[in-house]
Amino acid sequence: MGQQGDFLQVLRERGYAVDDLRQSINGSVPSGHIGITSGTTVFAIKYADGVLVAGDRRATAGNVVMYDRTDKVLELDRFSVLAIAGVPATAFEMARILEHSFKYYRRSQLQDLSFEGKLRALSTLLKNNAPAALAGTGTVAPVFAGYDQLEGCGKIFFYDILGAEFEAVEYAVSGSGSSTIRGILFYMNRWGNGPVAEMNEEDALTFVLRLMTSAAEFDSATGGVDAQAQLYPVVKRISAEGVRTIPAERLKSLFSEKVLNHV
Repeated sequence: MGQQGDFLQVLRERGYAVDDLRQSINGSVPSGHIGITSGTTVFAIKYADGVLVAGDRRATAGNVVMYDRTDKVLELDRFSVLAIAGVPATAFEMARILEHSFKYYRRSQLQDLSFEGKLRALSTLLKNNAPAALAGTGTVAPVFAGYDQLEGCGKIFFYDILGAEFEAVEYAVSGSGSSTIRGILFYMNRWGNGPVAEMNEEDALTFVLRLMTSAAEFDSATGGVDAQAQLYPVVKRISAEGVRTIPAERLKSLFSEKVLNHV
């Protein structure tokens, strides 16, 4: 009788740190507890020329800022990236494994691993990490984005902590600032001047900076933009040409002209 109820209650009764698991994703921890370092707030959106993937630069441990120059948008190969929210130590190791796996396949088979193969590889790593995730010490909730060469289009997928994958039609968000960003994206697509997927690159990049600034306004774990310290989100563009990092100088110019001084 004691084990009847919802799934999360069963996990608690089995000794899993479900609440710690939620905190490691959201970047929060109760007062008096030692926090695990977490990376927060990443998202991917489709726009007219491909996919933009962005991540803030902050890593936190509870209410302590551990590092403000973290790269959470990791290039796996020339056509795919992994955006990480959760425990960086686990996520970085997953990214290294995937990068080497994709490289080995390309060199041994003389062709790139299929897009579906890349999705399965990430799903397998997340499934293997399930015990650590359920214990609250290795939670990762990533966003995977890439260009599917077979179908000739950019795609976005998001995962739960157990490895289940879901394809995003227009966007995917993860991390502690996700609720703010998701709300704005829903509003823009439903009642804005037009779908985000129809924006040109300049408008889409400006929108990305505005989204990250909005998330930082309402979430202390999100780094946002620090123009004085020259800290801007990491943003990568994915298209038929491959993965390209948007230069910080371009982000600086757009932020100054269309975010900071825009009325």
